[in-house]
Amino acid sequence: MKNLITVIALCLSASIFGQSLNLKGEVKDNDVKVENVKIEVEVDSIEEIESTFTIEDFKQLLDETTEGEDLTFKIKCNGKKMSNGLKSSMSYEIKGNTSDKETFLENVTKLRKAAIKYYQSKNK
Repeated sequence: MKNLITVIALCLSASIFGQSLNLKGEVKDNDVKVENVKIEVEVDSIEEIESTFTIEDFKQLLDETTEGEDLTFKIKCNGKKMSNGLKSSMSYEIKGNTSDKETFLENVTKLRKAAIKYYQSKNK
């Protein structure tokens, strides 16, 4: 009986003192910092490339970033089914940094043109 009372007393004291205090804090949204921007696009046709993104979209995105952020853009071009039943595809990926935004935009332009040429060559 003595052991039972000791166990109950220990459980009660642990549950009473184990309660957390009410903590008050503030969340400041001005402390948010983006460190990496990665965009992946999967398309099935030239029309999807033209409607999905433009260079102006990337300019707007880069205007909202700060210096020193890593950038990655990847586009996956889906093709037709092959004889083995698998769907053919090709992907392009470029990496850059916001400290050199102009070069990144030039590479996005080249990548977009290359993806369009991929579909043009498939339609011949």
